[in-house]
Amino acid sequence: MEWFSQDGFEVRLEWGQAAVDYLAEKADCAVIVDVMSFSTCVSLAVEKGARIYPYPWKDESANEYGIKIGAKVASPKRRFSGEGYSLSPVSVQNISDGERLVLPSPNGSTLSFRARDTGIAVFSGCLRNMSATANACGIFKRILIIPCGERWPDGSIRPCVEDYVAAGGIIDVMGRGNCSPEAQAAVAAWQFYQQQNLLPLYKCSSACELQQRGFSKDVELCLETDAAKLACQLYGNFYASGA
Repeated sequence: MEWFSQDGFEVRLEWGQAAVDYLAEKADCAVIVDVMSFSTCVSLAVEKGARIYPYPWKDESANEYGIKIGAKVASPKRRFSGEGYSLSPVSVQNISDGERLVLPSPNGSTLSFRARDTGIAVFSGCLRNMSATANACGIFKRILIIPCGERWPDGSIRPCVEDYVAAGGIIDVMGRGNCSPEAQAAVAAWQFYQQQNLLPLYKCSSACELQQRGFSKDVELCLETDAAKLACQLYGNFYASGA
């Protein structure tokens, strides 16, 4: 057993790409948690009956990929509804049933595909689909929860509280006793913020960034708890309703 593997625990938690590279092969499923805003966009779309095709690059190749698979392509720049789809949850909330949408997002998309390539089941989790995600993972024995985090300007990972709290909420709903210390700590964070109705999260760094850019409504959507009833599972190249 490697010292970092959290082996022997049913529910494990580790951050970002390193979690996939070092822990995923010893898991049965992984939950990618990117609250602001990839996982929230995926949940909103799947709840409406749409399919989300994650895409790791924010460049012209996304449009080429969309043409290839016959799907619309979200703008790589966050924009409000009425100007097409983007990584803004507000722009996705009224997506049509049956729509196919390519969603460029280097963080959530990259981790989704890296986890998929290890051969395990992959889910996208957030506050909105917290209970649905926990329930969908119930059939798996070894579960890896991966809060994505954000990025500093130099490209290094910035652990972010909203992903950590959502990860802890998903673990808490699972109700499993055999959780690693890392997973237990996330549950404690969730319970602390839950007692305050998540109000402090409206002032976290990621929320402040979106609010300063004029996307306060996105923050509200991202911080709604259990508003969705469907889990989001990755089937090959797209997310759709999970079991």
